[in-house]
Amino acid sequence: MVQISLDKAFEIPVDIWENEGSLTSTLRTLLFFTALMITLPVGLYFSSKAYIFEGTLGMSNRDSYFYAAIVAVVTVHVVLALFVYVAWNEGTRQWREGKQD
Repeated sequence: MVQISLDKAFEIPVDIWENEGSLTSTLRTLLFFTALMITLPVGLYFSSKAYIFEGTLGMSNRDSYFYAAIVAVVTVHVVLALFVYVAWNEGTRQWREGKQD
């Protein structure tokens, strides 16, 4: 019969704790851009429709829907591009820090 000590059975690798800071940073970045992806396009859609296209420019209700949708789609693309940029830079920074060790 083989006996395994409980200390060895429940031992946690050290590298998990070393990566906790980068994991927290990555999760925080993901949650931030998720919130932006939900709130920014929807908010800009309704505010640009009501205040810019119908209010300031005097467009009809039908035309303002179209142009407000374009604003929302462009906003989604900008948020996605910013997320890719931030994630890429964060990944290369963590890679460089790991490489220097």
